[in-house]
Amino acid sequence: MAKNLVIVESPAKAKTIEKILGSDFEVKSCFGHIRDLEKDDMGIDINNNFKPKYAVPEDKEKIVKELKKLAKDTDEVWLATDEDREGEAISWHLCEVLGLDPQTTKRIVFHEITKPAIERAVQQPRLLDMNLVNAQQARRILDRIVGFELSPVLWRKMSMRNSLSAGRVQSVAVRLIVEREREINTFNSVSSFRVEAFFTAKDNQGRSLSFKAEGPSRFKTAEDAEKFLQQCIGATYTVKDIQVKPAKKSPAAPFTTSTLQQEASRKLGYSVSKTMLLAQKLYESGKITYMRTDSVNLSDTALTDIKQAIEKSYGQRYHQHRKFKNKNESAQEAHEAIRPTYMDNATIDDSDTRRLYELIWKRTIASQMADAELEKTIAKIDISTNHEELTASGEVLKFDGFLKIYMEGRDDEDSDEEDQEGVLPPLAVKQVVDLKEMKATERFTRPAPRYTEASLVKKLEELGIGRPSTYAPTITTIQKRSYVEKRDKEGIKREFRIMTLKADNITKTADTENTGAEKSKLFPTDLGMIVTDFLNQYFDSVMDYGFTAKIEEEFDEIANGKKVWNKMLNEFYEPFHQDVANTLEKAERVKGERLLGEDPESGKPVVARMGRYGPMIQIGKAEDEEKPRFAKLKATQSIETISMADAMELFRLPRNLGMFEGQEVTVNIGRFGPYAQHDKKFYSLKKEMDPYTVELEEIGPLIVEKRTAKDERTIKVFEKEKIQILKGPYGPYIKQGLKNYKIPKERIDHAADITVEEAKAIIEDVKANPPKKKAPPRKKKTE
Repeated sequence: MAKNLVIVESPAKAKTIEKILGSDFEVKSCFGHIRDLEKDDMGIDINNNFKPKYAVPEDKEKIVKELKKLAKDTDEVWLATDEDREGEAISWHLCEVLGLDPQTTKRIVFHEITKPAIERAVQQPRLLDMNLVNAQQARRILDRIVGFELSPVLWRKMSMRNSLSAGRVQSVAVRLIVEREREINTFNSVSSFRVEAFFTAKDNQGRSLSFKAEGPSRFKTAEDAEKFLQQCIGATYTVKDIQVKPAKKSPAAPFTTSTLQQEASRKLGYSVSKTMLLAQKLYESGKITYMRTDSVNLSDTALTDIKQAIEKSYGQRYHQHRKFKNKNESAQEAHEAIRPTYMDNATIDDSDTRRLYELIWKRTIASQMADAELEKTIAKIDISTNHEELTASGEVLKFDGFLKIYMEGRDDEDSDEEDQEGVLPPLAVKQVVDLKEMKATERFTRPAPRYTEASLVKKLEELGIGRPSTYAPTITTIQKRSYVEKRDKEGIKREFRIMTLKADNITKTADTENTGAEKSKLFPTDLGMIVTDFLNQYFDSVMDYGFTAKIEEEFDEIANGKKVWNKMLNEFYEPFHQDVANTLEKAERVKGERLLGEDPESGKPVVARMGRYGPMIQIGKAEDEEKPRFAKLKATQSIETISMADAMELFRLPRNLGMFEGQEVTVNIGRFGPYAQHDKKFYSLKKEMDPYTVELEEIGPLIVEKRTAKDERTIKVFEKEKIQILKGPYGPYIKQGLKNYKIPKERIDHAADITVEEAKAIIEDVKANPPKKKAPPRKKKTE
């Protein structure tokens, strides 16, 4: 038995640290949190100063038992969980459960898993920081209170489903997405005409070079733009003024959690959760520093290593020492930015994490490199006929500096299709330049783009909502609850007008462009919109951006020992609980419906509303003698924006496509999506098949294909009892209706011999003794 027991959160981290510490230390993982608030009665004694009631989950009992035995048999226990609030709380729970004294148990922290960092931590242990523990505890309790008290309000006041839930930061994140969607839906695009003139001039070798100049302003109407072009007929174009100015570009700061999530999304196409999964793997294997941080600081040792790496690869001129300042004054999650632990490793062998590692390496190196030096030229060109001015801009890179290895990506809202500048030929004042053509092109204003996961993280950070450990779980949760969905949107064709002045002649043409196409954007669902409206109406403080940011600041104050955690909770709880009571008593049930008009055939009302299985259109009322008709909305349609015409189009289903093998084929949309029905059997349509347009020629082969695949999987069928014995990827199983039942091991090799009585007995046995659900994967950081 080793003399020292070191406890960390994950097996991967334990393995890396054990290699460093040697045989005197045994390193074990507690697999994240070992206890949480009890499920019953909220797990909080509100009347006793919000005292939490903790319990060890069933799936952690074996781990706790093992750790207790190891702790009892060892000389010294060291707690080496992560250095943030969540990690501090895990260490405190370990003390409580394992019977360790927080006043004497050694706590070690480090922000990188390297031999020097671990050895230094062991030489300089500290005690538990209860301020950090209380800050985490306050967040956990407050979020449990919000979830436990708000969710039943939604169940009682919204008739859609009983699985609705609300969370503090999640609800505010959904509100941002809902508001952006409505902003887009109400946006009215306005056209204007942008003038561009294309010239030629000689370079130093006498060759003709083309360049572009912008018109004096945008013209609001086609008439104004055409009038400007007419004024330019027969004009001479003379360079009136030239300004040459030096310019520079500076590198971005090294990565924090949020900037890493944003850049990995832009450059690598990673989701926020994937980025954090890979970053955690890199950290636990000793490749990068701690990945949950809002600090942009780099240690002196790291700065020295970076300097050596730059000068070795690129020379002294490329190095420039920089100290970045944290935007967030309360940066508390760690002491350093995210960086490689060893700067001489520009890449790594692991294929899963290599691209993210290289991104981190480049960003870190670039942050200490010299500015890129540019020369910007602005030429003003006079039009002789109306003395208006055109402006030509050019940019030349004189010294690449940090651009040699890295250029920060940009979001949709930061990009501008018009800001790309080329190189100008050498021009002189009073020089006459030759006009090739001048164009007035119709352009349209655009709404703010929908959020990506990365741009939502950026917005949350700007508003001071959430912290590095909460961004990824927040975005995952709002999608899991079906309040938000991530999807693509197809663009639509739009015509635009072009007027061209060439050889003193004006021509008019039209062209088309694809507009509104978006990829991997966050869209609010109808459910998300309805829940957001309800919470905005009755719980305006919880949904207020400023109030949510203030709560985060109060958690920071608790962590810094400036505020008492249960006093802070009491200040929040009293008005919040009163809002809950008032809403339960006075608020009406939310219908979540919109009247579209009357059915032209029956005269009955046509309503868009939320149903049990999602948004739908209803013709008629439940109390009518004739049963109402229903149609499910398409994935791209919304209760808030669907038109009467589009709603009525949905009632074209079911469609009869004709006869196949002597039986009718119909297509429709059901609970599980679009399907075809043939000979009393159902076949799910392929993703690319639209039930409103698909034809019999496409459905026939689909039926044959799926029927063949099913025949190959079928072992036995009991038609009367609707029981099937099928082949699955993991062996034979029994299916009745939509439910599957595992066949006992001793019967798997003889599945074809199972009788109907045996099949029924197996089904009943599984129902009476359902298999225990496996514990979900460890999620160390939760809100």
